[in-house]
Amino acid sequence: MVEPSRAEEVTGMIRAWQQGDEVALQRLIPLVYQELRRVARARLRSEPPGHILQTTALVHEAYLRLVDVDHMEVHNRAHLLALAARLMRQVLVDHARRRRALKRGGDGTMISLDDVSIAADPPGVDVLALDEALGELMSLDPRLSRIVELKFFAGLSISEAAQALGVSTATVERDWTVARAWLHQRLSRV
Repeated sequence: MVEPSRAEEVTGMIRAWQQGDEVALQRLIPLVYQELRRVARARLRSEPPGHILQTTALVHEAYLRLVDVDHMEVHNRAHLLALAARLMRQVLVDHARRRRALKRGGDGTMISLDDVSIAADPPGVDVLALDEALGELMSLDPRLSRIVELKFFAGLSISEAAQALGVSTATVERDWTVARAWLHQRLSRV
């Protein structure tokens, strides 16, 4: 979790950039890149040996997709990280699909879902299975799916996720518990 002053600094730069301050954008880019690296490093740390997607590659791909978004309206640091979470999820899923296609049905890319398990810590979760489960969860309860995305792919805290979603921390805590239980049940069937 980033200290409040850093989060406020990033939010201030986002607002200044949206008001046309190009200097703020130049100061913002390295901070966004650092945040993306932090999140990517955390996600890829739990990859199995031999995984070929590196932190830099994940960050670059997510960053390119982030800056390619037309008419992006970002409200604050938490919202920016929420967008980054969705993009990193897309990058990881695309990578897993390419790998599976190359292996002609071989094992998917595994990443740790340590915070999602309630009963036991699974050794890893298939990214494609997680993506499919999040798609199902999105159809049942979009907010639950977004909370998992924010917590898992962006590494946001409960309070940061609440800010990104515009709900209370109590709501995120309650929904996070429900989402973890649902995912644990759904992914243990895979």
